[in-house]
Amino acid sequence: MAHLSVNINKIATLRNSRGGNNPDLVKVALDCERFGAEGITVHPRPDERHIRYQDVFDLKAVIATEFNIEGNCREQKFIELVLANKPAQVTLVPDAEGQLTSNHGWDTIKHAAYLKEMVGLFKAEGIRVSIFVDPVVEMVEAAVLTGTDRIELYTEAYAHNYYDNREKAVLPYVAAAHKAHELGLGINAGHDLDLHNLKYFAESIPGLLEVSIGHALISDALYLGLENTIQMYLKQLKHN
Repeated sequence: MAHLSVNINKIATLRNSRGGNNPDLVKVALDCERFGAEGITVHPRPDERHIRYQDVFDLKAVIATEFNIEGNCREQKFIELVLANKPAQVTLVPDAEGQLTSNHGWDTIKHAAYLKEMVGLFKAEGIRVSIFVDPVVEMVEAAVLTGTDRIELYTEAYAHNYYDNREKAVLPYVAAAHKAHELGLGINAGHDLDLHNLKYFAESIPGLLEVSIGHALISDALYLGLENTIQMYLKQLKHN
């Protein structure tokens, strides 16, 4: 069964909207673990509009499950933040400065030399590395040359096309996953996965190790409660 890592960026957004510490980000992270989450994900950005750099230090000090830090490794401050905290996993995402949300994976062919350098830097410190990629077999093939441990499949296209034709929508991801498995890469996934489309995706992708879910899960929790929502997401990941 794939692990569920809860992205708590939206909790930080809510906190920052009024200042102070309500909701308490660290408490929410610990509650997510207590309610069954198998990891906590954060994606700090240079403007600190949600996760602040200090949050990463505070979370690292208390998280008992897997800590995953996502971000743009072109930012020197991000590199320093990751090296200072040594999370279980760093996920390299090709965001531009000021970008609202991640919207594409790395071109692992064009940026092969750079990614190899970054992967080597983090792995030398004992940090597992995952590279954010689109579901394109050629990008998976090039990713393995960087030395990365895993790839994270960018699932926005799957989610967008799920209701039109879910079988067709998932096909590129299945092909990418088969190639990753063939090459010895671990497989993560994330972006726009929710209670409606997660189960089919998890059942379709061979070797899926982890999904990172934030926006949909936190939105669902407003109606369903955080503990209940996490349990519902975990249920979607179980293969019957």
